[in-house]
Amino acid sequence: MTPPMAPPAHRPAPSTREDLRAIIATRRELGPEYEDALVDSFLDKLDVEIAARVRNEVAAQMIHRPQQPPRKDAAVGVALGSLGIGIPLTGIAAGNAGTTGLVLSWAGIIAVNLAYAISRRSSR
Repeated sequence: MTPPMAPPAHRPAPSTREDLRAIIATRRELGPEYEDALVDSFLDKLDVEIAARVRNEVAAQMIHRPQQPPRKDAAVGVALGSLGIGIPLTGIAAGNAGTTGLVLSWAGIIAVNLAYAISRRSSR
């Protein structure tokens, strides 16, 4: 069994390699007193290249990311469901258990709506 291959090392772009060679040659010609300026110049060019690569990679990631459908808000459904259940429940509770049944049924409906509202607020 062969060992897994390591991913290939990233090689600098040809222009970066050429820039580095040019800076080394320039340093040989100008001497060590210009070394700091040459290094700073090369690092600036390298920063620009890295930023461009990052932008390209982020753009590629954004293109390949699947679009998520917008979330539907269930608040309207809960409100309409509460009213739909509340109307017949009011008649049944008031007819069978009187005022106590009416208060208990609406307390249950209110508790369900409060629990839903609290869960929505905490998930944001």
